[in-house]
Amino acid sequence: MSFENLGLAEPLLKAVSEAGYATPTPIQAQAIPAVLNGGDLLAGAQTGTGKTAGFTLPLLHMLAATAKPASGGRRPIRALILTPTRELAAQVEECVRLYGKYLPIRSMAMFGGVGMNPQIEALKRGVDILVATPGRLLDHHQQGTLDLSHVEYFVLDEADRMLDMGFIHDIRRVLAILPPRKQSLLFSATFSDEIKALAERLLDKPQVIEVARRNATADTIAQKVHPVDRDRKKELLTHLIQSNNWHQVLVFTRMKHGANRLVEFLLKQNITAMAIHGNKSQSARTRALADFKSGELQVLVATDIAARGIDIDQLPHVVNFELPNVAEDYVHRIGRTGRAGADGEAVSLVCVDEEGFLADIEKLIKRPIPRVVVAGFEPDPNARPEPIQLGRRVLHGSTGSRSGGGGRPAGGGGGQRGGRGPSSGRQDGRGDRGPRDQAGAGRSRSR
Repeated sequence: MSFENLGLAEPLLKAVSEAGYATPTPIQAQAIPAVLNGGDLLAGAQTGTGKTAGFTLPLLHMLAATAKPASGGRRPIRALILTPTRELAAQVEECVRLYGKYLPIRSMAMFGGVGMNPQIEALKRGVDILVATPGRLLDHHQQGTLDLSHVEYFVLDEADRMLDMGFIHDIRRVLAILPPRKQSLLFSATFSDEIKALAERLLDKPQVIEVARRNATADTIAQKVHPVDRDRKKELLTHLIQSNNWHQVLVFTRMKHGANRLVEFLLKQNITAMAIHGNKSQSARTRALADFKSGELQVLVATDIAARGIDIDQLPHVVNFELPNVAEDYVHRIGRTGRAGADGEAVSLVCVDEEGFLADIEKLIKRPIPRVVVAGFEPDPNARPEPIQLGRRVLHGSTGSRSGGGGRPAGGGGGQRGGRGPSSGRQDGRGDRGPRDQAGAGRSRSR
């Protein structure tokens, strides 16, 4: 099958061809006709399957085919795409502009960390497609600078991540201000009970598409674990980068300060590196992503804010410098490589403290991950596990836990991010007023 078989307008086919795509991915081949058919859609696809084009292409097609006159001197917002993080909003809007470059369609990304006035001016000029994070969208609505009464198409992207980050109340508030009659699309990497409940509220007799096993990792990703002592991880990472001549490596840490310290170490080894996390300004994060995409930056060190926000074709290497304490986040992290059929490698540096996290991950993905000891970095067989500090929380990763936990924090209570839905604490990447990462506390939301 080719994109020509999907019924898309010629300007879209031209843009897709120029972007280097000839054959739609499975989610695109199923979602595009479903959306064009006009009904609601519940779509499940793991990260890296091309789902963004699965909804942006048909939205662009339908908007161009049914162009409407400006409302009150400005273009009305006809399509709203809601995303959990700033980075993802920017990525999705970039795709809209890429595929819609030969169409008279205007789009904008709306998120926090930047001033509202330029966004207000853009809204005054008129926008057909708005890509936004929940908090900043609601800010504009409360200030009367945003009119969503003409929305015909609503997309909730990364819905499972939205719920993980505690956005259920914001989602409900957004739904309350949207027109009742609209075509709604919900995309999620997993179909949990919470997602099904949200779908029942949002969607009307939706077509259901699921193109990958729940919590599956792509077969194109070669996964392996390098056992290593906790205090030799930085040396091992440096050794792997230099000895293998890696030129583009995405490295994940649990904490913001850990990301910063790792960058400082890599720079001393003459390896170009930058960190991206919630404490970085929006301009710094945008610059780091741009330099990494262009190849000017060799290593990008990220907390889980970037797990679903970085879209780079053929990213060859993802390294878990530290395993996530939530097993599902491993799948999202390594999904940055091996995208859309390309080969990729996911390497995890695992110390004795993290054996429980590793067991959770292997249980989730239903297969063991090969362990390869690197010569010269053999772990001490007598090393004893130590509790893992996450801010005020302490996780006992070596003991194993339920999936999504990683042990219970000292002092009782559930594991970090131990719940979902309204009571869940929002995670890294949620806040744009001094956002905090996984260990963070305090009130903040993605804007």
